[in-house]
Amino acid sequence: MVSVSAVIFGVDGTILDTVDLHAAAWQQAFRRFGREVPREKLRSQVGKGADQLLQTFLSPEELGWIGAGISSLRDQIYGRELLPGARAFPCARELLQRVARDGRRIVLASPTPRGELDASVELARVGDLVSWTVSADDADRSKPRPDVLEAALDRLGSVDPREVVLVGDAPSDAEAAAKLGLLSVGLLCGGFPEMELLEAGCAAIYLDPEDLLARYGASPLAPPGERLAS
Repeated sequence: MVSVSAVIFGVDGTILDTVDLHAAAWQQAFRRFGREVPREKLRSQVGKGADQLLQTFLSPEELGWIGAGISSLRDQIYGRELLPGARAFPCARELLQRVARDGRRIVLASPTPRGELDASVELARVGDLVSWTVSADDADRSKPRPDVLEAALDRLGSVDPREVVLVGDAPSDAEAAAKLGLLSVGLLCGGFPEMELLEAGCAAIYLDPEDLLARYGASPLAPPGERLAS
């Protein structure tokens, strides 16, 4: 059994309860450009970067006309109006503390802009536990393409992908991880159905950071010599 040397965590829906906030920001931005998109349809796309999400709701022509404007407005709405009220999930910091105590390097990876990611890390109070953070600014394309995770692996250096675990909340997380040979762990706190996470390739599913921490000893994150029977 390969020992885990690093853990990549998603941010939105994984350590911060922000999926609904992202959906709300997108809905407001689309609306101001004359497009009415149901909140649930937007919510199902949260976890992907703006490049992928916009393609779902706009034609190629519309992307050229208003795509950049919608994305920029969404960033403003989310960063200035919604993100300051976000809260971390219970035990998110304690989970990262446990991972760090086991000697694993931690990377936070998000398809959001750098400034937004930095603000999220500060809100979650985990900056002192993290070796690196990777944002949309570090990748050409976003999940489910694996560019953001490739950037995270670059930060880790010459690491065997089999020694890296991704913890995320969205099917796009698991799909991106599978393309790089990473094992993925899914959390349900982002609101995505368990079956979708399993079908996307998650090796194990937990309710939220608190549940993963409570069952840490039997999880894929536990050191092999200490792993309990699940």
